[in-house]
Amino acid sequence: MAHTSEKPQVAGLVLAAGGGRRLGGQPKALLEYRGRPLVENAVRVLRAGGCRTVHVVLGAAADQVQREADLAGCVVSVNADWEEGMGSSLRVGLASLGTAEGAPDAVLVSLVDQPGIGAAAIARVVAAGDSSSALVSAAYDGRRGHPVLFGAARWDAVAASASGDRGARDYLRKHEPEISLVECGDVAEPYDIDTPEDLGHLE
Repeated sequence: MAHTSEKPQVAGLVLAAGGGRRLGGQPKALLEYRGRPLVENAVRVLRAGGCRTVHVVLGAAADQVQREADLAGCVVSVNADWEEGMGSSLRVGLASLGTAEGAPDAVLVSLVDQPGIGAAAIARVVAAGDSSSALVSAAYDGRRGHPVLFGAARWDAVAASASGDRGARDYLRKHEPEISLVECGDVAEPYDIDTPEDLGHLE
């Protein structure tokens, strides 16, 4: 592990490239939440939960997102192939981590469209990521959900398995026995903002 004399350093990674196809083409990063773009909430939650640095992957309307959202201090990458699905964004994000100065020991991956998952859940998962081989997932009533933490030793394999809109799903299924589940159902709600009906969660 790179940081032998201190606790593992965990970076946050927000996947925020989606175009909101089922929302009528509203990029999810720019959905309004408490008066500000939704991506700002995701960044704020990761920082409050203990992530040392925050990386953000944009895609749909990336230029507009960078103009309208305050992403100061973040490492921002743009996934030109965002329409291929979440897998391509995960690969872009993991690549940005590998080139970061003082590369972290682990990364906690979150999705921009889950504002019901706050800093308390992030902190629990971060606390359980105790090595560069860690594999930790939040759970809700015992069922695996987001966020998910990957130790640096796993990044290459995660990236290699990420395709389409499945993200890390195939990798997680293959390595299910190795996942440490951290119950977060008492402090978070893992709903997604996918359809117009879901927009009520943002009010």
